Amino acid sequence: MPFHQQLLQDTEAARRDLFSAPIIPMALGGTVSLPSYLAFLTEAYHHVRHTVPLLRAAKAALPPHHAWLNPAMDEYIEEEQGHDEWILDDIRACGGNKEAVRHGRPGHATEVMVAYAYDLIARRNPLGFFGMVHVLEGTSVSLALMAADRIQQGLKLPDAAFSYLRSHGTLDQEHTAHFALLMDEITDPQDQADIVHAARAFYRLYGDVFRGLPLPQPVVQPAAASAGRMPAGALA
Repeated sequence: MPFHQQLLQDTEAARRDLFSAPIIPMALGGTVSLPSYLAFLTEAYHHVRHTVPLLRAAKAALPPHHAWLNPAMDEYIEEEQGHDEWILDDIRACGGNKEAVRHGRPGHATEVMVAYAYDLIARRNPLGFFGMVHVLEGTSVSLALMAADRIQQGLKLPDAAFSYLRSHGTLDQEHTAHFALLMDEITDPQDQADIVHAARAFYRLYGDVFRGLPLPQPVVQPAAASAGRMPAGALA
């Protein structure tokens, strides 16, 4: 079995667990609130801003026998430049304070996910970073474009509030095909096992990011008129 197919198969249960986060069906159903969307963009900024530094760290840590991966890493680095600024622009288009987000702190789940990525590269196997690529890009392809349409319809936000989801979703469709070919070139069983292990971990960690987002609060209808009185307009 080609390794990319094995990776999909071996991480399917973890993928389903991520997709069970309550905010995801709400996003796809168009019932996400503006605070929920802004919270998502905030956490996205705080992990996307590390994408290029993580790629550079992974490339620098590659052992000599994996030097053949350098051109692919350089391509990823070039294409991921500036995506964090897209997110800040989206936050501003939603009425949020992009500078407060830029200088703020991520939520705990995001901080742990980013820290795990750096630790994985430095202490275990830099190829494990491809597990993070698999999770983030695969989730983006599955959700980003559809969620953007549903959220925009529900919140009546301008197109300028969705540059990250739409642009990243489109780019990641292209990336996943290239990623599959790249993974099939990795034949060492230990490298394969490390990538699968990392992908399972990142599905859990990224799922925790989604599970930490605020859910839309139910609208509490005002109580009907006091007992014995009909609400105004009841006979209209």
